[in-house]
Amino acid sequence: MQYWLFKSEPHAYSFEQLRAEGRTPWTGVRNWQARGNMKAMAVGDLGFFYHSSIAQPCAVGICSVVKGAYPDFTQFDERSEYYDSTSRPERPKWYMVDVEYVEPLPHPVTLAQMRAEPRLEGMVLLRRGRLSVQPVTEREWKIVLELAGRK
Repeated sequence: MQYWLFKSEPHAYSFEQLRAEGRTPWTGVRNWQARGNMKAMAVGDLGFFYHSSIAQPCAVGICSVVKGAYPDFTQFDERSEYYDSTSRPERPKWYMVDVEYVEPLPHPVTLAQMRAEPRLEGMVLLRRGRLSVQPVTEREWKIVLELAGRK
């Protein structure tokens, strides 16, 4: 089992939307490192759903990977903001996974709370904050759950 953090701006796609839909493809990732992270995911891996680009960015819930990496269809759609004219169906550049709603955190864990926690000093979120899909170690996972008030 591996752990991850999925960032989304709530106006683009929120945790509440995931709860309502149950499952969604995680489309539109256009960063090589984030793409590599998704290709490393396996069905059953868990992730924090993190709301970014808001006054207090925070982890708000948990999702699980329910379908491993496959080509992101938005790269081929000329009407999509994620269209990539250099990508071809026979040689896709960009991948996505499907995630499923698991549960909300008892209390959101803000970026400020994570920064203030010395045990999280090496967390990717705190070092490479702009990365949209990133790994979380098992130790970091447990600490964030502790901060959220979840046993």
